[in-house]
Amino acid sequence: MHAAPQAGERLGLTQPAVSGMLNRLRETFDDPLFVRAQRGVLPTPRAEALAEPLRRALGEIEALLQPDAFDPATAERTIGIAATDYAQQVVLLPFLSALRTSAPGIRIAIRHVAMETLALDMEQGKTDLALVTPQMAPENLRARHLFEEHYTCVLRRDHPAAGQAMDLDTFCALDHALMSHDGTRFQGATDHALAALNRTRRVIMTAPNFGLVLDLVRTSNACALLPARLVKGQKGLHLQEPPLPVPGFTKILVWHERTHHDSAMAWLRQQLAKSVKSAGDN
Repeated sequence: MHAAPQAGERLGLTQPAVSGMLNRLRETFDDPLFVRAQRGVLPTPRAEALAEPLRRALGEIEALLQPDAFDPATAERTIGIAATDYAQQVVLLPFLSALRTSAPGIRIAIRHVAMETLALDMEQGKTDLALVTPQMAPENLRARHLFEEHYTCVLRRDHPAAGQAMDLDTFCALDHALMSHDGTRFQGATDHALAALNRTRRVIMTAPNFGLVLDLVRTSNACALLPARLVKGQKGLHLQEPPLPVPGFTKILVWHERTHHDSAMAWLRQQLAKSVKSAGDN
């Protein structure tokens, strides 16, 4: 019987291996499956009945073994992104605008960063991506550097001190507002920098989001040191360099190992990084 050697060549198996597999199939189905004929072999009715289901099953297995294809134009998926108030404004708003064009079927669920549960949320799939600083990132997550941020001094456009040289005495004499994530801290990076110079400032308000800080600056004589990307291009504000160096911060993108090889997530991470670079170049 020449069928076994020919089948073996097609499958990359030896003739004894193919014969052994065929014998096991015959025992399983209690049917000879193939019988001798004048010209080779013929399938039995049982073998013919198995042909189409086997063809479908093999096709499905082959599809599973193919690389995970992702088409952003037709993809429908919901992605959970955790971000601080700052990152929501600076990173996600421009990203969402670009995403609507390239991947209209992808929905983004934005939530605040919950540091106490971030690692578990990402492990369980409740959060897919997070925009944080390196100090906030759990050690077991993958990470990609996005950009470095620095602070600028912000006043309302018609503030009496706007346009004048901002020395340290003038700076410390002003009322100040700052953002703290829980809305309770009246000291931040600026105060630590002032302390190194044996100076202090008067903070009259702390708020859990930048929107309130900006509203106070626009409607009073208070000033604030705010991230430069956040206030870039905003109306009604006067921006100038602070009279002392204040350390900025690094923004990174983090994700769990379970989604690292997911083609959709890889594409989204790349698009988000491109969006950040484009916003920074403008």
